[in-house]
Amino acid sequence: MSSSEGKMNLEEYFQRIGFHGPHDKVDLASLKLIHKLHVMTIPFENLSMHCGEWVTMDLEDIFNKLERSSRGGWCLESNYLFGWVLREMGFKVTMLSSKVFNSVLNDFAPGEDHLIYLVEIDGKVYLADVSFGVSSQIWEPLELISGKDQPQGAGVFRLLNKGEIWILEKTCRKPVVVNPEFSSSSLVNKVQTFQIYCFTLEPRGVEHFKERSHFLQISPTSLFTNKSICCQQTPTGFKVLVGLIYSVVTYKPEEGVDILDMRYITEDELDKVLKEQLNVRLQKKLTPSNKKTCYKL
Repeated sequence: MSSSEGKMNLEEYFQRIGFHGPHDKVDLASLKLIHKLHVMTIPFENLSMHCGEWVTMDLEDIFNKLERSSRGGWCLESNYLFGWVLREMGFKVTMLSSKVFNSVLNDFAPGEDHLIYLVEIDGKVYLADVSFGVSSQIWEPLELISGKDQPQGAGVFRLLNKGEIWILEKTCRKPVVVNPEFSSSSLVNKVQTFQIYCFTLEPRGVEHFKERSHFLQISPTSLFTNKSICCQQTPTGFKVLVGLIYSVVTYKPEEGVDILDMRYITEDELDKVLKEQLNVRLQKKLTPSNKKTCYKL
């Protein structure tokens, strides 16, 4: 099969993420492994809209982009695809929508922009989210239980139940910025405990997100039209390109800090950084963007 032919199939997906286990084992260990392999392999990125490409919510288009074209995607692509994978394997999954916290508003954004899943296994429910990016990215699913500290590489995550609303929050380590030039950068998060997003348990279908997908690609207030972002998780942290600022973040839990190595790159370096560091190969020219708007590493 060539890279541009054939319908979606699990084998290609598993080959892409490096999963070699059984395709029909619907247990927590399999879910954790596939979740982590996905975030370690498929970047969180919104580069299409800075390359003159339109992002669709057609699942076959998403599969071709993420599995066959050495690309990543945002949550409406990557999480949507992940839900398809889980269903094909036999997992019981429910699509949900969530509102991302905005530190400027000091509240959750009004639009339900973020797509997530609940997965039920042996009577327990887990939050699966393979596409948020940077230090707010969970590497493995979180058990849907209120107030329980759930430590992962990035820090301590917890889910809080507030009646009909659930909130995902995180307690992180102190950021240590290597390059003094970036010590006061707006990208550096200096809040120890912060909210990431909130959601209800009301099931959603893909139609619920199509209008939001259109809005996020055209609105001058959208994070994604203001900043070009490409983030690849690594076993020790993550790498991310925001506009022309390239950062390598290394988690040091034993020291209670995260090391942020940040630098500017030139436009001539763009393709090399994308290919060699972030595993992304673009077909069209990227116009990097880093306009002022709320976004933290």
